[in-house]
Amino acid sequence: MGDIHGAWKALVQCLDRAGFDRGTDELIQLGDVADGHDDVYRCVEELLDIKNLIAIKGNHDDWFAEYIQTGIHPDQWLQGGAATARSYLRENGKEDAITHNHDGYITGLNPADIPEHHQTFFKRQHLYYIDTLNNCFVHAGFDRRQLFKGQSPDIYLWDRRLWKSALSFNATQRSVVNAVFKMETPFKEVFIGHTSTTNWNTDKPMHAANVWNLDTGAGHDGRLTIMDITTKEFWQTDKVADLYPLRPKN
Repeated sequence: MGDIHGAWKALVQCLDRAGFDRGTDELIQLGDVADGHDDVYRCVEELLDIKNLIAIKGNHDDWFAEYIQTGIHPDQWLQGGAATARSYLRENGKEDAITHNHDGYITGLNPADIPEHHQTFFKRQHLYYIDTLNNCFVHAGFDRRQLFKGQSPDIYLWDRRLWKSALSFNATQRSVVNAVFKMETPFKEVFIGHTSTTNWNTDKPMHAANVWNLDTGAGHDGRLTIMDITTKEFWQTDKVADLYPLRPKN
């Protein structure tokens, strides 16, 4: 499943449309549960109800995890972070305790307001996951010129070079006989989020080289996507902008 960005209504709709069984099916979620829409609390509760969950850490989740640990939000609750604050403020009866100035947002939220099981969720998210078939799941990407394991966490959380290289390979090399998209650590397939396919004017998953991009714009006006990685069948929600028509700008 691609980036959720606080869109609980989309999360539930996506699971239902896929016929996902929370007790038996396995969900690998590619990160960025936090920031965007104001149902982050509900998203975490929903994900924790899935018995076989592998939760990957996204860059937005990392910001929230740092806030939980230090009491300081590294992005001043910008780039959708204010919605995460609103979600937890609402659960604590403090929904009006947020204001904005030119430096960011000032909130009445305290790390102690985050339930312990939610703190544990964000603390235990994986930087990546490699399954028994040698498929790799990571939020943003990695440096394919280096061995996969041991790269900086920021690379796994932020780096878009893998996806850009895969697109370039498709454009220039795919028709070349025996052309190989080289990786220092070879994987069967790689599944990423982080870079919305809406940048290429589609809200469907994209495939380049052996990389699948499942961020289909749920953080903005796209859709949330879940895919069966064996068959490549996928299910999507309504446009998230229709599910959250009154979303604030931040």
